[in-house]
Amino acid sequence: MAKLNKNENTDYLDREIIQKLSENSRIAFSDLAKELNISNSLVHLRVKKLQESGVITGFSVKLDPKMMGFETTTYTGIVTKEAHFSYSIANKLKEIPEVVECHWVSGNYALFIKIVAANNEELRKILYEQIHQIEGVGSTDSFFSFGSAFEKNLPI
Repeated sequence: MAKLNKNENTDYLDREIIQKLSENSRIAFSDLAKELNISNSLVHLRVKKLQESGVITGFSVKLDPKMMGFETTTYTGIVTKEAHFSYSIANKLKEIPEVVECHWVSGNYALFIKIVAANNEELRKILYEQIHQIEGVGSTDSFFSFGSAFEKNLPI
């Protein structure tokens, strides 16, 4: 089991609940209560507290891009014409369904995004017909992903 880091917003029981939910977010709270030898209502209260405090930000379904028809994945750096454009560019990028992540970064780029596309031709259209048309975008630099070696959640 991963080392449970101390956090002012969580205690040992909270971290145990988080660990179990990280392993299987679909686990029934009643099963979680049995595993941790606590009441079902305590699990509900703790999870609600973790959500309200912002420690748990949501539960979601993880989709396989290739199984959903997205053969091309890139990580793309965006150079802005001026720094102040980064916020408006990020807001416009939210409107493009294939842009699935956007981060403000330091270095050569102002923004770093993850794009999924059906194929390279669709990626070209997304870049040239959508992203490059956003006011303030200076240039882009894309790095093609050949697949994920691993992905994991935050250390608990």
